Amino acid sequence: MTQAIAPPEISTNVKEDSLLWTSADLELLPDNGNRYEIINGELCVTRAPHWKHQTTCGNFYAKLKLWSDQTKLGYAAIGAGVIFGDKDDVIPDVVWVSKEKYEALIDESGHLLGAPDLAIEILSSGKENERRDREVKLKLYSSQGVLEYWIADWRAKQIQVYRRENGILKLTMTLFVSDTITSPLLPEFSCPLAQIFE
Repeated sequence: MTQAIAPPEISTNVKEDSLLWTSADLELLPDNGNRYEIINGELCVTRAPHWKHQTTCGNFYAKLKLWSDQTKLGYAAIGAGVIFGDKDDVIPDVVWVSKEKYEALIDESGHLLGAPDLAIEILSSGKENERRDREVKLKLYSSQGVLEYWIADWRAKQIQVYRRENGILKLTMTLFVSDTITSPLLPEFSCPLAQIFE
């Protein structure tokens, strides 16, 4: 379950901008197994996800890493930090980034300082979690230049594929467990979704 937390040290005599969470505030939070993300200055805290959520992440990562190792076109990662700016600091479930973008965006701390080519979120239970992935992160990834965004629902065994068209991410297709996913970003990548949702 995700919950929003008020920023530290709120005073009634400060500007509204100082009430927003920033990347620097993340350093003050405990290392307690929770996932902390900032979207538009709001802190989102997520607890450890369901086993099937994590195996779905792992399956996507394994397929993308194998393809990346074979083609040498880029890199896949699970739970990589992506910092779009001081008030937008997120952790997509899985990302893929081209070699060129990786070299331009990776910082000394191992975070991407800009949009990966592909971001994948696996839905967690709860209306607020679903709203965050389907609406808030979609808007963020669209505005920041992510080229493709896949939203996977392991319960329904389906994926919504958003692709950049005319400068924004638009829903291109919904795929089901009997389908195979491909992408123009990933030449010759092909994965039956039955292997993702096993």
